[in-house]
Amino acid sequence: MGKGRAEQTARRILSLWLPRLATDAHSRRHPERRDHPLAAILAERGRLGVAAVNRAAAEAGVHPGMSLADARAIEPALAVFDADPESDARLLERIAGWCTRYTPWTTPDGPDGVALDITGCAHLFGGEEAMTADLSARLNAAGFESRLAVADTPAAAWALARFGGGAPTLPLRGSLPPPLRRGGTDSSLPCAAGEGRGGGKGFAASLLSPLPVAALRLPAVTVQGLAAVGLRRIGDLHALPRATLAARFGPELLQRLDQAYGRLDEPLSPRLPVPPHSVRLALPEPITTAEPIAEALRRLLAALCAGLENTGEGARRLRLELHRVDRRLEDTPQTLAIGTGHPVRRPDALMRLFAQKLDRVEPGPGLELMVLSATEAGPLAAAQAALDGTTDGRADGQPELGELMDRLGNRLGERAVLRLVPRQSWLPERSVAPASAFADAPGGAMWPADRPRPVRLLAPPEPIEAMALVPDDPPVMFLWRGARHRIRRADGPERIEAEWWRRDGEPRDYYRVEDEAGRRFWVYRQGLYRPGVAALWFLHGFFG
Repeated sequence: MGKGRAEQTARRILSLWLPRLATDAHSRRHPERRDHPLAAILAERGRLGVAAVNRAAAEAGVHPGMSLADARAIEPALAVFDADPESDARLLERIAGWCTRYTPWTTPDGPDGVALDITGCAHLFGGEEAMTADLSARLNAAGFESRLAVADTPAAAWALARFGGGAPTLPLRGSLPPPLRRGGTDSSLPCAAGEGRGGGKGFAASLLSPLPVAALRLPAVTVQGLAAVGLRRIGDLHALPRATLAARFGPELLQRLDQAYGRLDEPLSPRLPVPPHSVRLALPEPITTAEPIAEALRRLLAALCAGLENTGEGARRLRLELHRVDRRLEDTPQTLAIGTGHPVRRPDALMRLFAQKLDRVEPGPGLELMVLSATEAGPLAAAQAALDGTTDGRADGQPELGELMDRLGNRLGERAVLRLVPRQSWLPERSVAPASAFADAPGGAMWPADRPRPVRLLAPPEPIEAMALVPDDPPVMFLWRGARHRIRRADGPERIEAEWWRRDGEPRDYYRVEDEAGRRFWVYRQGLYRPGVAALWFLHGFFG
């Protein structure tokens, strides 16, 4: 059991190297040049030099670093184009994004590589051998030459992908030396780092020791210094004391050596934040119809909600990525996103939200991979179920009203579903503010509970013609929109003034009045009584 757990938690890094990225990208735009000698040139120190070559040019003897004049002397038919490192960097970023079909943890690695943390992902594609073969085949179909290697450490995978030789795909499995051992010991594949199976550390050395010291990602000056004293292979370094190496070539040499053998951890930062919860489903056959897509989504939701329950959380935002079989490197996967007002982990409730958007999916020739991620989650305690299995009319502690808000928000947009929340102000029109129905209610501000307020306010208050027996009395009659209302009952006044820091605005005297037909209004007189000046009256709201 312990060994199985170690197998699942062993860190596995896939290093993807695109040795001819610049020329492959140019050949994709100009297919007629693919089989001809081709080189990318770059002006450097007052001369034109070769920055990259394709396979035909390399076989003719042209290599990066030589001058253009020397390259043309070797291969007169050499075709050239201007190198564009910025465009190559953007292409590499897109390739790293495309690689998220295998794992969410991808990042560009230098100017011509991508690092993938495939820990716990390889089994979804039939194992590491099948995954690397699929990745290599897809890149080859897209026109990119590639080399891959898998190891327990990023440094070992990087070294074996670029200097390992042999087949383009080198899936390797191994364990780390004590006390860092994390891998299994029952694989038939060779180790990439650390202690081997049966052969001890010498087995790992048989893979890394023959490689040149440049495979440790050392500066060119250090590589030249090591070669000057006869240290050209990684295995040559084991015969010397560590203190001597550090004193002669600096601490970086030991750091790179320890990273390659797993004695020093090397973090790998993803290009994008990794969702806290994510599940994926690699489909054995492409699916094109609505019902299989919905069934695959139900399985993903069940697996995701099971993981959320284990951590005591619920989903707030979910993203579904759908990968088509004909997806190109430049294409982004189709994406569906939903949100909830409160944490939810009921698969049926989340499925109803997704069902509103499944008709937007364009499967084309078929979907081969679906990835469901909870990009935002929140704490959600377990709900006590009744004897009949229900949870007192609630979904994971969420009222049915909240589920209705979720459906409206996902159909119309969250900004279209609003509510009114209290705001600290005595002026009625300023005492409320619109807020998203999915946002948490602000604390502190409350509506006054000891003062009746109308259920509907006019914005802005509308002027009326009112008649009062004396200036400070409520009106006995008022005229609004051409209709005359005779007052039968009245209550007030309630004086309301603006906040002291607001210099504009006069005090208001509010009255609750009821006309002969039983309709109740909220009217106010603006300003204090001034002899000879007619009072201004306004209708502000309605009761009932």
